[in-house]
Amino acid sequence: MKETAGHPHYRPAHITCACGAVHDTFSTRGDFGVDICSNCHPFFTGKQKLLDTAGRIDRFNKRYAKKS
Repeated sequence: MKETAGHPHYRPAHITCACGAVHDTFSTRGDFGVDICSNCHPFFTGKQKLLDTAGRIDRFNKRYAKKS
């Protein structure tokens, strides 16, 4: 019987975030870096930025208001 490529080899991997956090897991890829993780993402930290949308809405209504 012909031997085929088997299952991928999983090895320990260190995932490094741009904020400096390191997460240890297993991967076929090895060590790699990510831009954002659960330690610095606003959804997980609860530090969400509030955008000033009231000014934008007023500006839109002023610009596109019907002129009678």
